[in-house]
Amino acid sequence: MIKKIFTATIICLFCSLNAFSAGSGGDGGSSKSKTNYEKAVSYIKSAKKLEKKGKLEKAKKKYEKAQKLLLKSNDKKPNKPDTLNYLGFTTRKLGDYENGEKYYLQGLALDPNHIGINEYLGELYVVTNRIDLAKERLKILASCNCEEYSELKEIIAGTKKSKY
Repeated sequence: MIKKIFTATIICLFCSLNAFSAGSGGDGGSSKSKTNYEKAVSYIKSAKKLEKKGKLEKAKKKYEKAQKLLLKSNDKKPNKPDTLNYLGFTTRKLGDYENGEKYYLQGLALDPNHIGINEYLGELYVVTNRIDLAKERLKILASCNCEEYSELKEIIAGTKKSKY
């Protein structure tokens, strides 16, 4: 009798552990549902493609959706440099340079060498005719050996228009 109870207990434990591990996505959430941040990044990528095709009104709507999701994400998990980077980006793309800059600066306070923030903030400085500040961002990117450095350098030189 004790052997049967022991065997049944082991089988139940095994089934419970198996069911638990099958349902966990490894990150504490379901791997099927995207976070607000991930949804926002998808909207941003889509908006960039629309911009390249000259579909500016459709791109603007995607940026607005992304911004709303990023604000929710930032409320839920504040002080994430990547979130602040994209909040600055979408805000800037929607024409609000002042608040876009605030988001970028908040992100840099957390991660002064963030490649994306430094590039996008540099682009904002070029658009707002503050070339000296854009060059400061470029200096920070100089050692990254990344395309963000060369893109910002070209934008500052006026040989390339900001693609974003």
